[in-house]
Amino acid sequence: MRERSRPRGRREAGDSGRSAGGAASPRRERRGAPAPAAGGSRRLAMEEGAADLRQRKKQNCTESDKMAPEERNKENSKLGRSPKYMLIQRFAKLFFGCLAAVTSGMMYAVYLSTYHERKFWFSSRQELEREITFQGDSAIYYSFYKELLKAPSFERGVYELTHNNKTISLKTINAVQQMTLYPELIASVLYQASGSEEVIEPVYFYIGIVFGLQGIYVTALFVTSWVMSGTWLAGMLTVAWFIINRTDTTRIDYSIPSRENWALPYFACQVAALTGYLKKNLNCSAEKFCYLLVSASTYTFMMMWEYSHYLLFVQAVSLFLLDSFALAQTEKVHEVYKIYLFSLFLGYLLQFENSVLLVSPLLSLVAALMLSKCLQMNMKKGTLMSRLLKIMYIYLVLTVTVTLNLLLKMFLPHKENEHLLKFIEVKLGLNTTKSFLGEFVFFRMKYLWTPYVCMLAAFGVCSPELWMTLFKWLRLKAVHPILLALILSMAVPTIIGFSLWKEFFPRIMTELSELQEFYDPDTVELMTWIKRQAPVAAVFAGSPQLMGVIKLCTGWMVSSLPLYNDDDLLKRNENIYQIYSKRSAEDIYKILTSYKANFLVIEDSICNEVGPVRGCRVKDLLDIANGHVVCEEGDSYAYSKYGRFCHEIKMNYSPYVNYFTRVYWNRSYFVYRINTVISFQS
Repeated sequence: MRERSRPRGRREAGDSGRSAGGAASPRRERRGAPAPAAGGSRRLAMEEGAADLRQRKKQNCTESDKMAPEERNKENSKLGRSPKYMLIQRFAKLFFGCLAAVTSGMMYAVYLSTYHERKFWFSSRQELEREITFQGDSAIYYSFYKELLKAPSFERGVYELTHNNKTISLKTINAVQQMTLYPELIASVLYQASGSEEVIEPVYFYIGIVFGLQGIYVTALFVTSWVMSGTWLAGMLTVAWFIINRTDTTRIDYSIPSRENWALPYFACQVAALTGYLKKNLNCSAEKFCYLLVSASTYTFMMMWEYSHYLLFVQAVSLFLLDSFALAQTEKVHEVYKIYLFSLFLGYLLQFENSVLLVSPLLSLVAALMLSKCLQMNMKKGTLMSRLLKIMYIYLVLTVTVTLNLLLKMFLPHKENEHLLKFIEVKLGLNTTKSFLGEFVFFRMKYLWTPYVCMLAAFGVCSPELWMTLFKWLRLKAVHPILLALILSMAVPTIIGFSLWKEFFPRIMTELSELQEFYDPDTVELMTWIKRQAPVAAVFAGSPQLMGVIKLCTGWMVSSLPLYNDDDLLKRNENIYQIYSKRSAEDIYKILTSYKANFLVIEDSICNEVGPVRGCRVKDLLDIANGHVVCEEGDSYAYSKYGRFCHEIKMNYSPYVNYFTRVYWNRSYFVYRINTVISFQS
């Protein structure tokens, strides 16, 4: 009897323990067969314990942010910080970071405006002298902005641009679609709707918008590096490197109205918003804001530049690789794919059903990714099967992308920018076709990636995580890696920043203080002669860069333009550039009359160009493309029996005088009338 009473006593003690403190150990419950009364009390205790456990879980999930002040104070006191202190610290970091980002953008915009004024003396120039500062493609874009403002109404101006037959001879074009004139449409609407006619001149309003966008560009790069590294010191370093390498990061110095200067700020905003959107542990409000900003900036970027979908294609490939290797959240990545699709189809509709967007590699890639989404399951578990599935998934996506793109090109009528692909093939050595124009394209590509090199370099210097990873690889044991990483992520950018300030800040201030003089009387005289002496219906031929200036300053029709997004315009440019090649007078005459040109303008700067690197001048590239000069093992061999046309025509002897008559010349330009009746002289 005594031996049996001891287990029961232990069980009763256990029951009392369960009723007082919750559920007891399962091992004790399995011992012996409890009495009915004890079993009932035990079940009651278990129910009460389970209810208490559920209540505690609920409190942990729902009351983590409603912790009692005493408990929170105790927890923060252990860390040596109060809740008020942490809130102030977080607010101060956000406030000063945002202030630095906005200030950087504003100061950069002011810097560009001041530099532009100092370089061209813009405010003291006449309208004609201001307009000749816009060179190449910038001139033609700004000319359409002028035409919109001169139109009797905005609707009439848009109609004349979409049915334009007064710019290029023998060609009616939709200038809004073909030349992506949406920035000019927006600028003209804002200028007229804001009542700025009585406050500011049209040219200042136009370049002011572009300078403001460059400030937004810098601010977006600042924010992106800040979000990536966690410190706004990285943003300051990014801005410093961007300005120091300005000749490689932007074309704003000499080509203000170019499409890149309008479009790339929106792309930078899209990258900043996308970086924030893909971050983990993002609160709901911030995630929605980033999603909306990604959507708006992606579509705007696509509307501002005809090559935007190629850049977005590279971005989509990067997201695809991040998703495949579990470096980004799949749900968010697929939401970005939907943004691409929406922007493409909306852009197709609003860009006059631009079929180029339908046959773009971006659409084919996103469609393939959406179709192969079902095979993405179980790819991120790290097993051998999942790795094989990753390889199969990547191969499938690439195969479907290429197939879809080929099918779309086969069944949809389009005029895709195939010349750009040919230039890429030549640059990569996949095609031996010579094209001297492939170099006004690759030179411009460095402005796409150089700013992000500055941003990634700043991120690498300022990110504590990267420093910590480096120290772990080095197996550093003398100093704690986390402490050393935090110190270096603050000290290194500070040292770099002070060294940059000491070396480059005096140069920038000297640059702003110097009064440069832009003086080009020869071009002013040429434009004045055309406006006074040339017939209104005359068509001028010459280099595409000069033709853009003639169109802007005089309004006369030209035979070519400095635009390379159309096969016909590209062919025209190559043909008319033959005036600087070793071709006969008869060949040049046939080329010019085929485009109904009445006047030919020879530029002495191109004809007598002495470049630092032989073989890169316009006339050298023409000779190589025409096969008139062959370079083998460092030696050059000439095969043309004609002299260079731009030199020979100045000699005024037959047969050149039979086809062309000189009507005007100065130190820089020679203008010839193309004879309609050929009189052969001995």
